[in-house]
Amino acid sequence: MTYKVAVIVNPASGRGSGARALPAIRAAYAAVGVSEVRLTSAKGGEEAEARKALDDGFDTIVACGGDGTWGNVANAIIAAGAGREVRLALLATGTGNDFAKTVGSPARDFPATARLSVEGGDVAVDVGRIEGRHFLNVSGFGFDIAVLEDIERISWLRGDMLYLYSAMRQLFRYGGVDIAITTPRKRREPRHHLMLIVANARHFGGSFKIAPGASLTDGKLDAISILDAAPLARMRLFAAATKGTHVMAPEVLIEQSPSFTLEFAAPPSFETDGEYRRASSTRIQIDCVPGALRVVTREIE
Repeated sequence: MTYKVAVIVNPASGRGSGARALPAIRAAYAAVGVSEVRLTSAKGGEEAEARKALDDGFDTIVACGGDGTWGNVANAIIAAGAGREVRLALLATGTGNDFAKTVGSPARDFPATARLSVEGGDVAVDVGRIEGRHFLNVSGFGFDIAVLEDIERISWLRGDMLYLYSAMRQLFRYGGVDIAITTPRKRREPRHHLMLIVANARHFGGSFKIAPGASLTDGKLDAISILDAAPLARMRLFAAATKGTHVMAPEVLIEQSPSFTLEFAAPPSFETDGEYRRASSTRIQIDCVPGALRVVTREIE
């Protein structure tokens, strides 16, 4: 089967990497007979372009950017009720590009992704849902938000090193946050967290295997609670998370569930797929939506 393909490029992704990659992207897709390449012109413009592509009858939408771009396009597809008919393909020009690592997409290989976009396979994956938004990779609270806020103040780094550098700075600055967590099976009273990651996929922050037991097809999300610790213990957890061995530390609690209810003292800031958001309430519901989206890939991790 040959698919009707539209490519959406976020030129600002990866602090300009998307724009620099545009000639290579056009060449890769021209080689497989695809000429429909659309550029976003404003932050969050991927959703509008994806909606237009859906209206125009495209059944494979290629999103070029990073986790935020991929998540925005996924939201447009799912909101249109097309998640089981229209496929999402991934091209990586963003900062972390984490979701591609779990789903097995050759996102940095433009010619390979172009070939898969036209006639390759796909897999139906779960997505997360929080406050009306869907996420592919993770939703994060606490330390994660302090890092994202710090990243906005740094202009001289990009890629995986940007998150690593900001994370190291915040290891000694961030004060933590109290979070209570309830699943359909039990309630955990408020504990002081360094960070809480509710993960659909395994990788996060460019270099961290934050949820090594997560699956994109099990109908569950993984809540990784990293409780607060002294600075040296924070450094140990930080280093262990690059290998996925942090899960053995006493400060780390892991729960798998189809849904979580989180409670905070005040409406928190949080992120979905690296995009900064502010909650509307002190009580937040997060759900897994099984098999909600078809993603073009060679293999799933």
